[in-house]
Amino acid sequence: MTEKLLQYLWNYKIFQHFDFRDTEGNPVEIIHYGKWNTNAGPDFLDAQIKTKGLLIAGNIELHIRTSDWIFHNHSTDPNYQNIILHVVFLNDAEIDDLSRRNVPTLELKDHIDENVLWKYEKLVSGKTFIPCENIFNPAKIPIAFHEENILKKLDEKSLELEKSLDLHKNNFEAVLFHSLAYSFGLKVNAHIFRQIAESIDFSIINKIRQNEIQLESLFFGVSGWLDQPMDGQMMLWKREFEFIKKKFNITDLKFHPKFLRLRPPNFPTIRLSQLADLYYQHQNLFSKLIRAESTEELYHVFSPIKASEYWDCHFNFGTISKVQPKILSRDFIELVILNTVLPLKYTYHKYHKEEIAGEVLDFYRNITTEKNTITSGWKKIGLNCKNALESQSLIYHYKNSCTEKNCLNCSIGFKLLKESSNV
Repeated sequence: MTEKLLQYLWNYKIFQHFDFRDTEGNPVEIIHYGKWNTNAGPDFLDAQIKTKGLLIAGNIELHIRTSDWIFHNHSTDPNYQNIILHVVFLNDAEIDDLSRRNVPTLELKDHIDENVLWKYEKLVSGKTFIPCENIFNPAKIPIAFHEENILKKLDEKSLELEKSLDLHKNNFEAVLFHSLAYSFGLKVNAHIFRQIAESIDFSIINKIRQNEIQLESLFFGVSGWLDQPMDGQMMLWKREFEFIKKKFNITDLKFHPKFLRLRPPNFPTIRLSQLADLYYQHQNLFSKLIRAESTEELYHVFSPIKASEYWDCHFNFGTISKVQPKILSRDFIELVILNTVLPLKYTYHKYHKEEIAGEVLDFYRNITTEKNTITSGWKKIGLNCKNALESQSLIYHYKNSCTEKNCLNCSIGFKLLKESSNV
């Protein structure tokens, strides 16, 4: 038993029976259990109880043991002067201060199903894929579970984007550029690519985006790759970069993307060239993405994008490889749509388009499910994803609830704990 679990059981009234009596044997009727307080002070505020013929209003404090009242120094804390009930799992002491104030103590040990405690112990102590794996039942997933998770994720992402918008004077195009760079960097180079993008004033991108060679030169130069040219193409990129650097007074600061543990198609050379091609091919990229009304329209924006001709036979500078055009795979396009386009679309419209949440959820439903270790883990315990709405939801839930063992704030965990039958 933990204090957090005891608060949880009290808040959701998960008891075997409700014929409460205080430690002196007096009946205690709970009229209102109070509002769960997650800040400093009593655990439940504005409660009401009826005992000894009196209706009493005030706050309720919960502890594992009665003696915790003393250990927590509540008697001298003015925040605890309006306590009307002391609720404990185990009554192990008499508290003179509470007795003088006629505050009853309610012991809950015999009101709580041991099976609930067993389940909770299993949840928090297990080392399985998810804490509730051994008692998980796909039928216990609540209605609208996936939709609620995606909207939570979108709201969190939207807050991040709004901070970035404040920083960049509400320039959505600049923030899109930074976000796209982050996505193109994938896990290994995401932060470095964002630093590269943020180090370049977006007005410069707008001024040179009609020249793909200059865009590549800028990205490669800021990455520190053009100092020692290995072939004619690199010499051309270096000349262009030196011209752009002088013309726009670009900083000497260099960033260094990583190649280690990356498959060649994901090398930063390829991804930065593709990012340059994206801005070269779509002079009005932001408006195309924001106005897109279907997943297919978004695919049409990204599907023609490829690294420049030099990279048809290269993965890195100066080293010839088998001829292979470096296009964007459908999986990569979907990753960019999910992680960058849809959150920005939601943020752009959310204050003036009531139906945007439903529209964005439809985009998720029309994208195929991701295949990774997390979705594979869910599949092993009987949960198959039909689309990206479900896979993104489960990935979000796994990272924010399951790995944190935050079972008491999980709607699935709530259902599993509330059931009293053995499993």
